[in-house]
Amino acid sequence: LDLGYEKRQVVSGIAKHYKPEELVGKKVICVTNLKPVKLRGELSQGMILAGEENGTLSLATVDQTLPNGTKVK
Repeated sequence: LDLGYEKRQVVSGIAKHYKPEELVGKKVICVTNLKPVKLRGELSQGMILAGEENGTLSLATVDQTLPNGTKVK
């Protein structure tokens, strides 16, 4: 993830819902003040927020006009 001030790796279970190319350039809302943890053998440095209903996942997103790293209030 490009947070504007740094890049981080986030491990998530969204692969069955999104192809990698669908995520490139997408502005998603992330939790970045979590301790890094190992998930599935990889370091995860945050959490991507999403909602799910009836098995359909929807990422929490923002307008494209906001710069990377903008804080959610």
